[in-house]
Amino acid sequence: MLKVSLPQLVDAARAGQVVSFPTDTLPALAAKPDQAAEIYRLKHRQNHKPLILMAAKASELWPYVRGTAEEVEVWHAMADQYWPGAMTLVLPATGLHPIAMTPANPRTLGIRVPNHEAALEILTATGPLATTSANRSGEPPLRNADDIAGQFPQVQVLGAGIAGPEGHKVAPQPSTVVAWKGEGWQVLREGAIALSV
Repeated sequence: MLKVSLPQLVDAARAGQVVSFPTDTLPALAAKPDQAAEIYRLKHRQNHKPLILMAAKASELWPYVRGTAEEVEVWHAMADQYWPGAMTLVLPATGLHPIAMTPANPRTLGIRVPNHEAALEILTATGPLATTSANRSGEPPLRNADDIAGQFPQVQVLGAGIAGPEGHKVAPQPSTVVAWKGEGWQVLREGAIALSV
């Protein structure tokens, strides 16, 4: 069981280790994008399930996706409405992200900016990270630092508590995932944000 401070966790992520920290939805397992394969190994995750690229600012994510000027305008409007927050946008990828993040379909990438103080502080220090929920594939998401540290003893877990600062609202479910389909959005996963498209 390895619970650490925020600076220690940042150092571990920068060094290429898998870490875990709270977000505004479920706690994340995260690593530098080029270490994405290690997340799959730890979770026993099937490679048709992609990881999400999470960052502290939308401007850090836009270089990873591409579309027409009209499409980009729509995407930015969606991001402006829901970020930071529990909305993941799956968009056509530029190819900058490692294929290990999206092995089954490297042509698209899910991106998100979370609305959580600790997560944003970590992501500001590390840059964009490959993320997924902190649990073994097929098992319920883990929601507190002790459980995550117990199930993933090789992962450095932020020890300050998963729910964040007192009074901070954390959704009890994952982010809503919507994919761009050329002329509009398709909801791939209903989550913390109710969306009709």
